[in-house]
Amino acid sequence: GPCTECSCASGKEPDKDPSHTKKKENGDRLCIPKIFFGTRTHKQITQISRELKRTAYSCVPMTILSSRDYTCIHPVVSNSSNRNEMCVELLEGKHGKSCSYYHGVHKLSEHHALQPAHGLHQAWDIEDLVSLGRKLRACPYFAARELMVGADIVFCPYNYLLDPQIRDSMDINLKDQVVILDEAHNIEDCARESVSYGVTESQLRAAREELDFMVSNNIRQKHHEPLRAVCCSFI
Repeated sequence: GPCTECSCASGKEPDKDPSHTKKKENGDRLCIPKIFFGTRTHKQITQISRELKRTAYSCVPMTILSSRDYTCIHPVVSNSSNRNEMCVELLEGKHGKSCSYYHGVHKLSEHHALQPAHGLHQAWDIEDLVSLGRKLRACPYFAARELMVGADIVFCPYNYLLDPQIRDSMDINLKDQVVILDEAHNIEDCARESVSYGVTESQLRAAREELDFMVSNNIRQKHHEPLRAVCCSFI
């Protein structure tokens, strides 16, 4: 059954009972919820992990989800303006090349410094993960995602929890989990940003030209005319 007292709180090593540590989803095992801790910025995660390090819970398995802007260490991709697309292209091997850092992910996610065994494990932040990744030539972005499987607490920016597209792409399932939102008064702005989209005037003009072409060539006129009117009114 569930343990009544958390061993971490008493300063002992975490309970070695397999039903406690392995969060199996099948009905006969105890399923311990994860804590998803959402913050407004990446910087705040660093502050919180520093605080966690000072508590009796420093040994709790954790991970930090963040964007490739913070965790990509590939020499070319990390310096590009469109890291996400370049990363995906590399992993798909579009240009005959792949990412050696990605193939070394297990070296990082299984590294003893990030494992709760032997009491070596300490709360860490993104910088710790990235510098260890550089040392091992292994990708911190995907290692952090792998560590989510065994993590008891997952730190991430709000939008990872609020934006359904990001939740999908990061395999975040919040059902029956604990969600903590730091400084929750910022949620409205964040939710608004998640469903907003910025368009430039030149994009609008290009769209109007294409719609003009459609209308003048009798291609689905009744669909394209109202769209063209919307573009014109925006411009």
